[in-house]
Amino acid sequence: MSLPNAEISAPATAAPKGCSSLKLRQLSRRVSQLFDAEVGSAGLKTTQYSLLSHVVRLAPVRPGELAAVMEMDASTLTRNLQPLIAQGWVEVGPGDDGRSRLVAATPAGRAMHGQARRAWQRAQQGFNDRMGAERVARLHAVIDECLDLLHEAAESTE
Repeated sequence: MSLPNAEISAPATAAPKGCSSLKLRQLSRRVSQLFDAEVGSAGLKTTQYSLLSHVVRLAPVRPGELAAVMEMDASTLTRNLQPLIAQGWVEVGPGDDGRSRLVAATPAGRAMHGQARRAWQRAQQGFNDRMGAERVARLHAVIDECLDLLHEAAESTE
């Protein structure tokens, strides 16, 4: 049995085993379950909280910019916005010209975000406690590094 804060390292010459996509999805599902248990108490799924948080922080924001910041395609963003719009937490209105649109949180959406934020903070603290703050910081750094490398690869093929 390993200790929660035990150092995890692979030998320098170790080759990856298994499918990286599967491993990331497994981790994502488990982390989502932990966060959903807390954030769900506020009436949101973690994915909805994340989207609402970005809208609150960036609004008014063009859908394309929001999708890019959240690392999702436009059709996924449109689909994920629908429940928030239906609840009256987010609205999509006209942009600077007749062809553009802007996404913004409603007063009810900002209130829901405040309520859900407290639940998210409990989830994040619980995750940090279980994994150890140092490990979580390393995980974030590795994820950020991987995202940067993937962006660079995508830009070089454009």
